[in-house]
Amino acid sequence: MANKHKIHHSGLSERKSAVPVPGLPARLAAARLLSAVIDKKTSLDGLTDNEHGHPQYLALEMRDRMLVRAILGAALRHRADIERIVERYLDRPLPQNALSLKHLLHVAAAQVLYLDVPDHAAIDLAVTAAKSDPRNQRFSGLVNAILRKLARNADKERAQSSATENIPAWFSHMLIEAYGREKAAKILAAQAIEPPIDISVKSNPEIWAEKLGGHVLFNGTVRLEHVEGAVSDLEGYQQGEWWVQDVAASLPARLLGNIKDKAVADLCAAPGGKTAELAVQGAHVTAIDLSANRLKRLQHNMERLDLKVATWAGNLKDFKPEELFDAVLLDAPCSSTGTIRRHPDILWTKDISDVEKLAKLQLELLVASISLVKIGGLIVFANCSIARQEGEELVDKVLSSRNDITLVPIRDEEVGGRKELLPNGVLRTTPADLEGETPLLSGMDGFFAARFKRIA
Repeated sequence: MANKHKIHHSGLSERKSAVPVPGLPARLAAARLLSAVIDKKTSLDGLTDNEHGHPQYLALEMRDRMLVRAILGAALRHRADIERIVERYLDRPLPQNALSLKHLLHVAAAQVLYLDVPDHAAIDLAVTAAKSDPRNQRFSGLVNAILRKLARNADKERAQSSATENIPAWFSHMLIEAYGREKAAKILAAQAIEPPIDISVKSNPEIWAEKLGGHVLFNGTVRLEHVEGAVSDLEGYQQGEWWVQDVAASLPARLLGNIKDKAVADLCAAPGGKTAELAVQGAHVTAIDLSANRLKRLQHNMERLDLKVATWAGNLKDFKPEELFDAVLLDAPCSSTGTIRRHPDILWTKDISDVEKLAKLQLELLVASISLVKIGGLIVFANCSIARQEGEELVDKVLSSRNDITLVPIRDEEVGGRKELLPNGVLRTTPADLEGETPLLSGMDGFFAARFKRIA
């Protein structure tokens, strides 16, 4: 197990502030948000949105918000390990209704095991948090004892952790069935590592890699191993020179060929990473999304990047353009199981029924998208799932039921010469792909893409 992740943190040693106990509001917020994810299956992205997130999160300063996100990332990424450790340290099981106490212990254990928060700060703040909650006051001594024992044995516990066991059963079964045990184990190991930040640049990736201390990947994406502070504070962000986007997510928009001056629809477009890719290539882009609010955010992103696109808000099935498009990109809503290394809450908020439900929706959206493109035009279907039900199996279904489209195999030169990403002419990436010199320079999100041509 790697050393603790370095973060900016608020602890007891900080100077006095307006709050009675420095660092306590961040820990209380982390426990509350963990409860929302685990008990109510709420998306962590929504809870930690800097404009519309949970009120307890929004009440924090940006530095403490970053701490909360780091704590929750560690607590969710290593949830099963933390669960086993805490249970082993208990003399008797916690009461079944002691959910808030359990979340408090998980938040503290995540700091002790996986973050560079001083042990005394994590433990003392957890005890203080227990004492401040009438439900947990009587357990404050237990909290102290468990966490101090954990701190003494942290190195041993980290060494015994297992990425292959640190997931719910539904996900393990899905992975093994789809990829076999060996590849599944590699995917799980990659998911257990907090990923780097990838950015797509308008031009000159080598120059921006040098400016930001990054590395240029096979397709021109710039990878940053470490970012101190907010990404938006980095050079070039406010000037609209680049946007954050995983290397795998940047690939589908490049599969439409030469789209300069062509009319292209980006379906289910928000937040706009692929929209930007299409616009930078010179296309006349219409971004379509069900959510008007998400489209407003997309438009804001395009304004920062100084890119002009048209937008349309509403149900894709109701969209009737005056003229058909030369090409369409459909990045369909999916289970997002390819992004678990960035969004570990997905493991605990979704299950196989979500995969099956979303695969059905994707098929409906793909069929609807066919009618938007001219005969001879291209359709790229993509999503960030590693479930074959949302990829290869879906392609087989649409091709067996339609005679107005044909599969156009993706060529290896279109994805930087990486033939291993192109089984049977479709694009399939997983977190275990893209080996680099270090773990942080390795890996990519799981993505699927297939390209079709309308022929009737």
